[in-house]
Amino acid sequence: MTAKIAIVTGASAGIGAAVARLLAAAGYRVIAGARRLDRLRAVTEPIGAEARQLDVTVPESVEAFASGIGPCHLLVNNAGLALGTSPVSAPEPGDWRTMFETNVMGVLAMTRRFLPDLIASGDGHVINIGSIAGLATYPGGGGYTASKHALRALTETLRQELLGQPVRITDIAPGLVETEFSLVRFAGDAERARAVYQGMTPLRAEDVAECVVWAASRPPHVNIDRIQVMPRDQASATQVHRRREGS
Repeated sequence: MTAKIAIVTGASAGIGAAVARLLAAAGYRVIAGARRLDRLRAVTEPIGAEARQLDVTVPESVEAFASGIGPCHLLVNNAGLALGTSPVSAPEPGDWRTMFETNVMGVLAMTRRFLPDLIASGDGHVINIGSIAGLATYPGGGGYTASKHALRALTETLRQELLGQPVRITDIAPGLVETEFSLVRFAGDAERARAVYQGMTPLRAEDVAECVVWAASRPPHVNIDRIQVMPRDQASATQVHRRREGS
């Protein structure tokens, strides 16, 4: 039996890398994309996956990545990022633009490119890695939450527009996950990034990846519309229980 083809974006680290590993373990033929090809290969080579360079914000890169793949069964749109904490009253236009180009337009570009192939497979599935930031807002998160709200709207609209087609649509909305996310958001400030998870136990990338594999492994007639997953220590985008050191 020929293995189903799964495409994972942003797979050089964090959630994307974990998704690639678990999908490969589940028997998928994984084609992984990321901008950092050297780091991507470090993920794909041990698991027998294929690494292809990909920048979801560049149309030519998306087209080159997709060349020759053909009918595929699963597209995991994971590539995304948060940049800064500027308020709406004084935004960093470059940061906001990059977040929208990656978190929204990049997902749109990949989905539009692969949708005919997903339909042709007879059992396609698009899983978008969103965030609880697509369901709530918080001070200093205007750019990121706006982009993730837009992604949620895109995901829900696609679900409605594809009704009757052999394609499932799923939104995975994690809370705090300890990856490179905060390090990127704070421009490499490791101390500030660590403080985000201080005194609490965040999700691991593998926790989110397990949600992806579970949703993808349901029978074809079962569509998991959304999985919202958070650490036990987190109740909302702004409510986090933190323990004192040594307690």
